[in-house]
Amino acid sequence: MNITQHTDYALRLLMYLGACPERRVTIKEVAERFDISRSHLMKLVTELVTKGFVDGARGKGGGLRLARAATRIGLGEVVRQMEPSFALVECFGSGSHCLLDPACRLKGALASALQAFLSELDRLTLADLIGDDGRLQVTLGLPPADAQAPRPTIAIRPAPPAG
Repeated sequence: MNITQHTDYALRLLMYLGACPERRVTIKEVAERFDISRSHLMKLVTELVTKGFVDGARGKGGGLRLARAATRIGLGEVVRQMEPSFALVECFGSGSHCLLDPACRLKGALASALQAFLSELDRLTLADLIGDDGRLQVTLGLPPADAQAPRPTIAIRPAPPAG
């Protein structure tokens, strides 16, 4: 089984967004981090927004974030939505011209393997890929998740005049 680069990039983007839950992330930031063209990433983001995985906001203070909690984004769902086809071999599609098709047992074996692959992905969520030990943030050069949250502002009031 091989997933397309498109799906690979989608998973990378989702992992990056999941590693930065407290803030919005820019396309420029992700493009530079993964060395992906901004125009390619913009097309991918548009698709992920349309499919409900990413929330995007334009303008000052805009950017990208997960549209729902990482625990609610299943890997099987992402892969199924992003992959253009699961036709592993010609006979999976319509109009097969394979001579072996009427007696082939390979087709059934490959179909079972594909189902096992997707079933394994269905057991995992984006949160499983992100983890909670901070390793992903370190690998991506990000501050740990708890350090990304905005710090509360403490107002210091001047002391009342003596007297």
